[in-house]
Amino acid sequence: KQSSPSYYETLGVAANSSAEQIRRAYRKLAMRWHPDRWTKDPSCSGEAKRRFQQIQEAYSVLSDQRKRSLYDAGLYDTEEDEGYFDFVEEMVS
Repeated sequence: KQSSPSYYETLGVAANSSAEQIRRAYRKLAMRWHPDRWTKDPSCSGEAKRRFQQIQEAYSVLSDQRKRSLYDAGLYDTEEDEGYFDFVEEMVS
C-alpha cells in the first residue's frame, strides 16, 4: 500500500537508481527544503517542513538496502519504522 508520490518520485530518481544517485538527489533536495532556509518566509516554512519530512522519509527507506527491497516489493510498512520518524520529527522541530 504505497501512497503517492512514491519515494522515488519524492527524490526525483528512477527506481533503478544507484545508492550514490539516491544520496546525491537527497542531499540536493534536503539543502533546498531544509526548514532553516525558510525562516525568513513564514508563508513557506510549513510547506518546507512538510517537504523536508517527505524527503527524509523517502531517503531513510531508499538508502537502506533491506528497506528498499521491501519497499520495491510493496511490502514495506512505515508503521514498523515509526521510531525513526519520531526522531526526525524532533530533529526538524
